[in-house]
Amino acid sequence: MKILIADDDDLALEMLEHTLRRAGYEVETARNGREALARLKQVDAPRLVISDWEMPEMTGIELCAAIRSGGFDSYIYAILLTSHARPEEIVQGMSAGADDFVAKPFNTAELLVRIRAGARILSLETREMAIFALAKLAESRDPETGHHLERVQCYSRVLAQRLAEQACYHDEVDSELIHLIYLTSPLHDIGKVGIPDCVLRKPGRLNDDEFAIMKTHATLGAATLDAALIKFPDARFLTVARDIAASHHERWDGRGYPSGLKGKEIPLCGRIVALADVYDALTSRRCYKEAFTHTVAKSIIVGDSGSHFDPAVVEAFLAAEQDFLEIQKRFSVEAAEAAEKDILVGV
Repeated sequence: MKILIADDDDLALEMLEHTLRRAGYEVETARNGREALARLKQVDAPRLVISDWEMPEMTGIELCAAIRSGGFDSYIYAILLTSHARPEEIVQGMSAGADDFVAKPFNTAELLVRIRAGARILSLETREMAIFALAKLAESRDPETGHHLERVQCYSRVLAQRLAEQACYHDEVDSELIHLIYLTSPLHDIGKVGIPDCVLRKPGRLNDDEFAIMKTHATLGAATLDAALIKFPDARFLTVARDIAASHHERWDGRGYPSGLKGKEIPLCGRIVALADVYDALTSRRCYKEAFTHTVAKSIIVGDSGSHFDPAVVEAFLAAEQDFLEIQKRFSVEAAEAAEKDILVGV
C-alpha cells in the first residue's frame, strides 16, 4: 500500500519514511498540507495519509477538511500525527475529517497497527466496486448508454455539492450524503435487468404498452434493493440506493412515476439524480434522436423547473454548469476513442 506523509519537520519526515519503508510500504512525502492535497488529486495517488497537525500553508486539520470536501472518487484515510491530545482537540480533529490519531513522538508498533486498521477500512471500498459492477451489468443490456453511469454519477455529485452551499440544504446535505449519492446513483436503473429485451433493446420509440412495461424498472429496482435492506437494515447506502431507484422518475409536480410523489415527498437523492439522468439523456445520442447541445438541454431543464424538477436542484445545476460541461467532455465518445487509441499504441 502507498502512504503519503505530510510534515514540515525534516527529521520527523525521515524517521516516518524509514519506519514505513522497513515495514514494506511505498512512501511519498510532502512538506505541507497544500503540497499533500495536490498530490492526492493526481492519478494513482495514495489513499492513506499521515499528516502532522502543525504545518505551514495548510495545517493537518485544514488538510483533513479539504480531503473530506474535495470530491475524491475514492475514500482517503487520514491519520493525524500530533502532540494535541486533549479531548477538545481530538473532537476538533475528528470533526475536520481525521480518521485516527498517533501521539508524538510516535511508537512504531502503535503506528503500524493503526495503519493496518486504516487499510482494513479502505478494503471496505470493494463494496463500492461491487455496486458499480452490478450497475454496469444492468447497463450492458442497453447498447446505447455509453458512459451514462459515470456521467450521471459525476453530475449527481456536483449537484449535491452545490445544494450543500444553499442555506436551506446546508444541514441536510453533508459530505457523507454527497458520497453516498455518488456511490449509489449508478444503481438508479438497476431494475432494467427485469425488463424484456424486446422492450429494452427496441430500436426506436416505445408504444404505450411497451412504455408501461419500461416504467416498471423503477419498482423492480426498489424491490431488489428492499430485499437487501431486509438483510442489512442499518446499511445507509442501501437506503439511499433504494430511494434513488424508486424515485428518480418522480416529478416535482406529482405527475411522475411510479408513485406520483410530489415536491419534497420525493427523496432529495431522487430529485438530484432525476435532473442528472435527464440531462445525460438529452445530451446523448439515441437511435431515435441526435444528442442535444448543452444550451438546448439547459433551456429544457430551466423550462421544467417547478414542474419536472425541484427548483433548488435546477438552481444547483445552473451554479454547476461549467462542471457539467467538463464531465461531459471527460466521458465523451471522442475521449473514449482517444483513450482506446492510446492503449493500442502502447500495446
